[in-house]
Amino acid sequence: MWRPNGRGIQSLMFFSRWLLAPLLVGLVCGVVLIIIRFFIDLYKLAMHLTTYPWQDLLVGVLNLIDLTLTANLILIVVFSAFENYIRKVEPADQPEFPSGLIDIDFSAVKQKLLGSITGIAAVDALAWYLHLEEYADTAKLVWVVVFPLMFVAAMALLALADWLGRR
Repeated sequence: MWRPNGRGIQSLMFFSRWLLAPLLVGLVCGVVLIIIRFFIDLYKLAMHLTTYPWQDLLVGVLNLIDLTLTANLILIVVFSAFENYIRKVEPADQPEFPSGLIDIDFSAVKQKLLGSITGIAAVDALAWYLHLEEYADTAKLVWVVVFPLMFVAAMALLALADWLGRR
C-alpha cells in the first residue's frame, strides 16, 4: 500500500519559499515607480516654486517625504522577507550592507513598519492642518488626527508585548 512520503512534502514546503521571490521583485519594481513619481512631483514643485504659497510648497515637500517613507517601508519588507524566507544574508559576506537591512527579526520589522506608517500618517495630518480652511468636514479632520495615534498605540502595545515576551 502506498503511503505519502514526508520528505517529499517537506521538500515541497521548503521549495515553496521561492514563490515569494517574484513578489519581492515586484515590490522592488514598485520602488522604481515611486522613484519616478518622486522626481515627477519634485519637477512640478520646482516649476511652481515662485507661484506656490509657502503652505503648498511645504505640502509638496511633505508629499515627497511620504513617497520616501513608503519606499523605505517597501524595502524593509523586501529585505526582511528575503532574509527570513529565501536566503540568510551573512553580514561578513556583505560588509557594505547597512545593519538595518540584514538580520531583522519580526519584532523589529513590525516596529519599523508601524513607525513608517505612523510617519506617513503624521505627514498627511500635517498637510491637512496646513490646509485646514479648505476642509470644512471636521469629522474627517478628527480621523486624520486619530489615525496616526492608533498606530502609535499599536506600536506601544507591540513593544510591550515583545518586551514581555523576552522576559
